[in-house]
Amino acid sequence: MSVEATTERVLRVLALLQRRPSWTAAELAAELGVTDRSVRRDVERLRALGYPVHATAGVGGGYQLGAGTRLPPLLLDDEEAIATAVSLRMASGGTVAGAGEAALRALAKLDQVMPPRLRAEVRAVHGATETLVGPGVEIDAELLVTLARACRDAVRVRFRYASRRGDDAGEERERTVEPVRMVATGRRWYLMAWDVDRGDWRTFRLDRMRDVTATTWRFRPREHPDPVSYVQRSVTAAPYRYLARVRLHARPDEVRDLVPPQVGRVEDDRDGWCVLVVGGVDLDWLAVHIARLGFEAEVLEPPELREAAARLARRVAAMAGTVR
Repeated sequence: MSVEATTERVLRVLALLQRRPSWTAAELAAELGVTDRSVRRDVERLRALGYPVHATAGVGGGYQLGAGTRLPPLLLDDEEAIATAVSLRMASGGTVAGAGEAALRALAKLDQVMPPRLRAEVRAVHGATETLVGPGVEIDAELLVTLARACRDAVRVRFRYASRRGDDAGEERERTVEPVRMVATGRRWYLMAWDVDRGDWRTFRLDRMRDVTATTWRFRPREHPDPVSYVQRSVTAAPYRYLARVRLHARPDEVRDLVPPQVGRVEDDRDGWCVLVVGGVDLDWLAVHIARLGFEAEVLEPPELREAAARLARRVAAMAGTVR
């Protein structure tokens, strides 16, 4: 057999090992149309190239591609290559410090070896796509890793946290928490954790954390709210002076298409209505933005929002009356 044919078969073995967790020698031989002995030789060639192929003996055993000390080249099919390239382009403008440059380097490597037909498709997607979300706050990658490990290992985390409320705005205080999950909204990163000193669940913005340290104190995980729902409630209500609840004559999915999850929460209601929960520092601003949604609306709370809506109505009516 020629060197080219052998190389092609070795690459096919690699592609099969990447497709699913485990293969027996007989299964690989049947897929490739060769003998078990040929499969064993191909596996040895992959190992020589740095691919950590593990073998398990006995019933149910087989070959498995494992994790090594370095990242070997990957084989991607057409769909995987396009998805990876598009994702890397999106990640190049992300909120993790250094990730943008790393994504561009990885994209350059992928673009170099990608067939022209796939490169054209990726560039077509990129050229026809714009991002609506503005730039977010960059988070250090090391901080993400520290918090992720603490969540995984159930160890307490200590850090200094900058407040942005009242007379204490800007003041940093030491916090000790039991982390559960990080939640990314697209522009910001949040940590949901049990505040040990205050004895309740809290949401912390990662960009306000300083001197973050994972301790050696392990904690027993406690029952907790759904992290995504909890963080959404926190970011749409807690930071604002006013919290509005407004019934809208619309389906929940129609409103969710217009209101990002980090801005407002949409709850199901009856008879074709839903309830929008949204926070704001200014009632007139809230009235304008709720009116701009274009749905029939009923203010549930606060009562002051009805007054702001009435002021808005008078101003709009006055504007309409001056049209000549």
